[in-house]
Amino acid sequence: MTAQATYLMTDPAHYQVAYAINPWMKPGVWGADPAAHLGAATNGWRALRGALEAAGGKVIAIPGAAGQPDMVFPANAAVVLDGKALLARFRCPERQGEEAPLAAAFDGLRRQGLLTEVAAIEGCFHEGAGDAIWDAARGHFWVGSGPRSSPEAADQIAAFFGRPVVRIPLATEQYYHLDTCFCPLSGGEVLYYPPALTGAALTALYDRTRPDQRLEADDEDAEAFCVNAVCLGRTIIMAEPRPRLRARLTERGYRVIGVDLAEFILSGGGAFCMTLRLDLTSAAAAAPAATLELVNP
Repeated sequence: MTAQATYLMTDPAHYQVAYAINPWMKPGVWGADPAAHLGAATNGWRALRGALEAAGGKVIAIPGAAGQPDMVFPANAAVVLDGKALLARFRCPERQGEEAPLAAAFDGLRRQGLLTEVAAIEGCFHEGAGDAIWDAARGHFWVGSGPRSSPEAADQIAAFFGRPVVRIPLATEQYYHLDTCFCPLSGGEVLYYPPALTGAALTALYDRTRPDQRLEADDEDAEAFCVNAVCLGRTIIMAEPRPRLRARLTERGYRVIGVDLAEFILSGGGAFCMTLRLDLTSAAAAAPAATLELVNP
């Protein structure tokens, strides 16, 4: 029996856009009417949770921490596979205060039996599933590096999980995590935004996908955070897509659910950023751990 897809989300009570650590963040816009923005954000968070549950997923919500508004993006908290969690080390001082409450939350998940092992990245920066995306169709992680995550983290991820990784160095500050511009889908396709990836990253992608599996997002798709999507079986949940992207995915047999996440886009996040899947498993016959496509950013 297939386990129910289980997602971690963080209660948005402490969410706000209070600083700017990426080009999307607009604290001035938020500050013009914080109460209205928080109300709209809460509605968006609830809509995303409802969409996940309607698609058959289970959501576990943890509390945020006062003064840590970006805890609402738990994809950055850890990489999780086979019941093991490798906790993040944040590059920006504004987010480093998340590490202690997140470590406590993950220890709680371990004590509940939802995880079997919790460790942390050592000696470098790495920001969780935002920069280490499991591709179940191929049995490896796509691992981003550049603005937030250190290239050397890839080897730790490979060693900890015993699974291969493919390095995907990022090209811009705007698309600062891999999940903002790269989304493997359940049918083997990859939705991605080419300008956000270096030439070496594109080569690594092209080497591991057929042309019919590569779905290029355009500028408007990327700027609307539609690539930052959650794929649950044949359902894709994302920030409100334009009709063209919805049609392209529908033609592939996917059901596309759009959610109003405008308040989170003000902080540079979307549906994938706001979730962390806890039940992912690798193939039973694991390949030897290896770092593939050893390209430098």
